[in-house]
Amino acid sequence: MNKQKFQSMIDEFTVNQEELQQISAAFRRDIEMGLVDEQTSSLRMLKSYVGLPAGDEQGEFLALDFGGTNIRVLRIKLHGHGQFEILKKVAKPLRVQGIYDFIDAQAKAEDLFDFIAGLVDEAIDENHEQEFLLGHTFSFPSEQTNLYNAKLIIWTKEFATKGVEGQVVNDLLSEALVRNGVGNVRPTAVINDTVAVLLAAAYKQSSTYIGSIYATGHNTCYLEPYKGEAKARMIINLESGAFNKIAPNTYDKILDEQSEKPNEQRLEKMVSGRYLGVLFGLVIANGFGASNKSYDFTSIDLSAILSDETTALDDVKKIMEVKLERTILQEECEWVRALAEAIVVRSARLVAATFAGIIWHLDGDTVRKQHIAVDGSLYEKMPLCVESIQKALYDILGEQASALDTVLENGGSGLGAAIASAIEPVT
Repeated sequence: MNKQKFQSMIDEFTVNQEELQQISAAFRRDIEMGLVDEQTSSLRMLKSYVGLPAGDEQGEFLALDFGGTNIRVLRIKLHGHGQFEILKKVAKPLRVQGIYDFIDAQAKAEDLFDFIAGLVDEAIDENHEQEFLLGHTFSFPSEQTNLYNAKLIIWTKEFATKGVEGQVVNDLLSEALVRNGVGNVRPTAVINDTVAVLLAAAYKQSSTYIGSIYATGHNTCYLEPYKGEAKARMIINLESGAFNKIAPNTYDKILDEQSEKPNEQRLEKMVSGRYLGVLFGLVIANGFGASNKSYDFTSIDLSAILSDETTALDDVKKIMEVKLERTILQEECEWVRALAEAIVVRSARLVAATFAGIIWHLDGDTVRKQHIAVDGSLYEKMPLCVESIQKALYDILGEQASALDTVLENGGSGLGAAIASAIEPVT
């Protein structure tokens, strides 16, 4: 790798202030077009059928967190004033090698939901007298017509259980609860995990109108006020990873062509943890003259590279020599670290640009003091992410960015589901 080549690769991942502002404006336009006709926008604009909590909700509620192969049921007591207590937590995998498997193609819906009903029964300590309302974070593609009614469109994440696609998941759960003698538990709400983040954060802190997941995947939701319209305020799930009004660079295009679903999820492929290591591998292959090779890097590798503060960059050298199977010079280690920084910083700046686009939609030219809730490993653990988001917000919004702060909300899937069952649905 020579210095000129290194700089050209850095430039590919550099997003300047003017470009950021243009991306924010395009994101705002996609929101506003999507509110009129979602077919005209790259954002899906999915209704959640729920608004924000008042913060004074009280009582015992159940939360089912169903987003992957590990499933959780929590019994949560809301005390009001943003305070809550987890009374019990039950968590089990849906697949144990050689013992049971509720997610493969041989499994049936009844088996899966009977297993979940058993976890619910354990969470309430087999109390079949008291009525419990249950909120359900269900992180799979669903068609939803109200807060209760979410119909699974298609399984993802290697799930293949028969008899669930095309069905209302709360109906399947309710039937299983009755079959297992737990009819005193009543499922009332199904929400997306991103919506859960916003609900949980807004319960703890007022003036929180945006929730985001910034991890292996990426998505954002916000509270739509329907200004000037006789509609109740509602959280809109943007499915913002699909945003496509943004120019991909050379490496983005290669990654997209090689991905499972080309021409889809453009923003997510530029910012999320699932893809950052892949982008880095493509850049490194080109930089070291090995474009015909595929280097297997992950976001964890990028985090380790950016965390190396030794003078000789010992960790960078160790990681790269294992991956490339060759000796790495000190100068090359410095270039490698700078490339990792450019990829991560671009990711954070693009995410910030979408936040600013939502702020412009909500507030126009006068930004209110507010919080943006973010959950996810990149935001929580990746070096440079938080400060790069803050700097980008100032680049876009100027001094008005001082009214904003981003806050970590890493318990949203459970608490948010409980809150969804505690508040009135929006129609």
